[in-house]
Amino acid sequence: MIRQLALGGFVSLANIAIHALAMTIVIVIARRSLEWHERFVGLWLAATMVATVAVLLATHLLEVVVWFLIYAIFDIAAPGTNLLYFALVNYTTLGYGDIVPVESWQLLGPMTAMNGILLFGWSTAVIFEVLKEALAAMGRMDLEAEAAASPPRAGTVEANHEV
Repeated sequence: MIRQLALGGFVSLANIAIHALAMTIVIVIARRSLEWHERFVGLWLAATMVATVAVLLATHLLEVVVWFLIYAIFDIAAPGTNLLYFALVNYTTLGYGDIVPVESWQLLGPMTAMNGILLFGWSTAVIFEVLKEALAAMGRMDLEAEAAASPPRAGTVEANHEV
């Protein structure tokens, strides 16, 4: 049992490290996309969200592959089992039950599911944060456009400096 918990914990931490790296990539992509949002607002928002989700999807697939490799290395299921499918079913908490781990590795399925649900939750939070920041940037852009289009009001600092 300790061996299963240790291995599951190690793989979970490795996947958390992969996810943290991916979050850094998502943040960089989102911040860079803020630089060209002024021209094509709708396209910009869609591109930002698609890029964010694409990076997260690729990250989750990589994390499933990490579990698949561990399943293969340690013979977690019966010979001939589609271990990638098994890892994906566990990671997504789908749990069909058509494949079960060998008795000596029974804890890895639930540990894979715990890892997946944690990382899906983290991804969901990041998606909403990127959307929130993108919408805030759009709001700032609208305010700047309104300010540039309207003449300064009498008595304001801007009006007093005009000659």
